[in-house]
Amino acid sequence: MTFRNGIWRRALLGLALAGLSAAPAAAQDAARGERLFKVMCGSCHVPDAPRNLAGPHLVGIVGRPAASVAGFAYSPALKAAGFAWTAEKLDAFLANPRATVPGTAMVIAVAKPEDRASIIAYLRSLGAPPGQ
Repeated sequence: MTFRNGIWRRALLGLALAGLSAAPAAAQDAARGERLFKVMCGSCHVPDAPRNLAGPHLVGIVGRPAASVAGFAYSPALKAAGFAWTAEKLDAFLANPRATVPGTAMVIAVAKPEDRASIIAYLRSLGAPPGQ
């Protein structure tokens, strides 16, 4: 099967434009993630200040060891988890907290992969807390 040059040019132009739009897409994901976070997570977690609610604050969550916020009463299961919060681990935990860490107190799951990705992009965009 052969293609005319015009088709190849359009295909290559489309690929180039898709590559140029990757950074704005990440920013859009983080903005969408912020909105989702407020609705789905914000009643239990503070994302950008070291203040605990029903759940621990999530300042600097990406890369932080599980169950490491001082002063928060974690479940024994999360205390014994022994991992750091990578994007992959956050995705699995948000998808099904009780399967990822059996015995966790976290009960809310985020069903849609695109919603989890956006929330994680938002949390990553916040970076580490000042002084860390």
